[in-house]
Amino acid sequence: MKKNTLSALKVALFFVLLAPLFLSCRNSGLQKRTLTVKKSDGSSVTLVAEMALTPEQQQFGFMERKRIPAGTGMLFVFDTDQILRFWMKNTPTPLSIAYIASDGVIKDILDMKPYSLADVTSTGYVRYALEVPQGWFGTVGIARGDRLILDFQ
Repeated sequence: MKKNTLSALKVALFFVLLAPLFLSCRNSGLQKRTLTVKKSDGSSVTLVAEMALTPEQQQFGFMERKRIPAGTGMLFVFDTDQILRFWMKNTPTPLSIAYIASDGVIKDILDMKPYSLADVTSTGYVRYALEVPQGWFGTVGIARGDRLILDFQ
């Protein structure tokens, strides 16, 4: 092979191998905060959450993410209380979602199926949604009625 052809092949291979890495990290530049959930028994659980604050960040969410470590998540912050509907378009990782009222009380915890276009809807008006790897809430004992400490505002 000619040297130019070999160099072009190396560059193409570099982009083919690294493109999935860049695509899977599209929103990884989001601001991160350590959040605390106070459980009904008085104990607390912390996690590190990416903050989805803008409509664009909220629309993209965890799309295309293949790996979301336990103890991490994404908090969607809305300006007003509303019925929230989320789906799993282009999201390969199974997630659980907590819908949270403006006072921090967790109203719903629901599981979501990868790639599903079905709406997962809050049962009432809420201000926040917290997505984590599926099953994490149960693993750490977070349940409906527990409270997200709202010290991130």
